[in-house]
Amino acid sequence: MPVIKHNLTKQEKRRKRVRSKIVGTNDRPRLTVFRSNKYISLQVINDETGKTIASASDLGKKEVTGTKTEKAKKVTVELVKNLNKKKIKNLKFDRGSYKYHGRVKAVAETLREEGINV
Repeated sequence: MPVIKHNLTKQEKRRKRVRSKIVGTNDRPRLTVFRSNKYISLQVINDETGKTIASASDLGKKEVTGTKTEKAKKVTVELVKNLNKKKIKNLKFDRGSYKYHGRVKAVAETLREEGINV
């Protein structure tokens, strides 16, 4: 099996393992993190209805500058503003196939600092 395909299958296994334990409800929706090499994207999803409640990303935004971790914190603050408008204070954190480290950790810590229960 080629190395790239093998790594992708390992990534899918991690994603499925994490995702099987987390289900977002109306009271406590799921926050998913997607990070590429350059950008980060956050989505708050209600799995009961299958709808996205709120989202934030730094893709195509020139005002978000700094290191990738700093960008992740700024995007998280933007998401928290949207969540406060919708009166959502509790989330389930879905890190996907990513380690709880770096940008993913910065997102979770910023959510807690802003008063969201994760």
